Amino acid sequence: MSSEKAVISGKQFKDMLLGAYHSFEKNFETINDLNVFPVPDGDTGSNMLHTIASVAKAISAIPDDAPAGEIGAVAARSAIMGARGNSGVILSQLLRGIGKGVAGKKTLTNTEIGKAFQYGILYAYRSVSKPVEGTILSVARGMAKRAYSATRSCDTLEEVLNEAIRVGKEELAETPEKLPVLKAAGVVDAGGQGLICFFEGCLAGLRGEECEALVIATPPKSQKMGTGEPLDLEFPYCTEFIVKEANVTKEEVSEALTIYGNSMIVAVMDDIVKVHIHTKHPGDALNRAQQWGSLHDIKINNMVDEHEERLFKSEAAAPVAKKGLGVLTVAAGDGIAKIMHQLGAADIISGGQSMNPPVEDFVNAIENGSCEQYIILPNNKNIILAAEQVKKLLGASKVSYIPTTNLAQGLAALLHYDATKSMIENTAIMTNEAKQAVSGSVTVAVRDSVVDGIVVKKGDYLGLLNDKIVCTGSSIKEVLVKLLEGGDYELISLYYGDTLDEDGAEALAEELGEVNEDWEVETFYGGQPLYPLLIAME
Repeated sequence: MSSEKAVISGKQFKDMLLGAYHSFEKNFETINDLNVFPVPDGDTGSNMLHTIASVAKAISAIPDDAPAGEIGAVAARSAIMGARGNSGVILSQLLRGIGKGVAGKKTLTNTEIGKAFQYGILYAYRSVSKPVEGTILSVARGMAKRAYSATRSCDTLEEVLNEAIRVGKEELAETPEKLPVLKAAGVVDAGGQGLICFFEGCLAGLRGEECEALVIATPPKSQKMGTGEPLDLEFPYCTEFIVKEANVTKEEVSEALTIYGNSMIVAVMDDIVKVHIHTKHPGDALNRAQQWGSLHDIKINNMVDEHEERLFKSEAAAPVAKKGLGVLTVAAGDGIAKIMHQLGAADIISGGQSMNPPVEDFVNAIENGSCEQYIILPNNKNIILAAEQVKKLLGASKVSYIPTTNLAQGLAALLHYDATKSMIENTAIMTNEAKQAVSGSVTVAVRDSVVDGIVVKKGDYLGLLNDKIVCTGSSIKEVLVKLLEGGDYELISLYYGDTLDEDGAEALAEELGEVNEDWEVETFYGGQPLYPLLIAME
């Protein structure tokens, strides 16, 4: 088969980038454990993971039939906007170069995508102001050379990637000989290993296979990190920022900022500038950058503190192995979060009406959680799509979700969670129980309107039954009674929000008991905003 006739579709290209994300998701901690240069802060893998996670989130929203050029453009922009740390900015430039190589193309031949990867490696190399041998750049250079020749001699993209990876691993093995700090610690370069991780993930995604976990013999943390003595850095502040609406070249930025520190990486894409620099005086660098445009996403970390904190953590306790199944649930208030935790939720994300958590929050919670598998309870109709995206990103073998739209459904599902059953069994049972739950809520109208024939005035209390407005009134009690009348309820649970105190909630419970003596009313502190009451009825 000629390499020019083999065609890679937009979906295959998308699958390759998602494969790279899954590869980092599985291996970022191993990469972190290799991190000793330029600073032993143990975050290379995490930074590359967060960067590629921004890409995965963005391209997952693109239809599978989208052209490869569109996927490449979205990946490049989302990478630079989400880049974290030295390694993350370099990775963003790899993706920028790939995006340039596939621009305007619907499908890709093996030669075209091979050249696109060469562009990516070239951009990554050029983003570093002072390249150092024995780092990710040495690995990138070796891979670029082999990829260039492989596109001429290999018939398939799999062969091209395999050849690039093979040479990359050879270059990676040589990094300790080129950088003494690596040899002293007994490790290869973390960024270089991350680059291999990226391409192995792309290969797995192309094949439709699961990414493999890295197996790397690493010395004890105490050896890698050196002694427990404080880290002495000339430029202790790791500073990152984005400049928007800028009209400046990479060379101009590099020349202007080089006097402020080292480990500088500059990425320029259209009117966006991303800078990573280690400096003594972050304010000076920021003041200079502000002359080019508006500053955004400013992050300043004291690397000495980070180093000492990592030393403390590594000495204090060994990492806890992930195991079993858990529930990750969204809670609208601290009281509700506490209740859900008591009912068996493994992890909680803050969110609810008007404060919908992004996909990244779920991904981070799962990555940092203690369980191998998770069932997500979104508990709001506007969060269900995010839960669905998380399942697509992390895989159906790892994540499931129940389409809960309110607190009552979330609690009903959680009450029937059984840790001894499988994720599939729990999902089926919890979904069925959630459908049976009856939910109510009371909130305040923020404007005049007409909803389903009901006239709503600004400042009125609104009563919602199963997420649908059914009544209005001038007081919480009036709306609460209207909401409950006609229903065959025995137990009514009132979760009061941050605008209603315990005495007020208890008074409402007593008044409801007087309205209907068959109602057993309980009150709980929910702490949710916007809704004075969330109600579960049984």
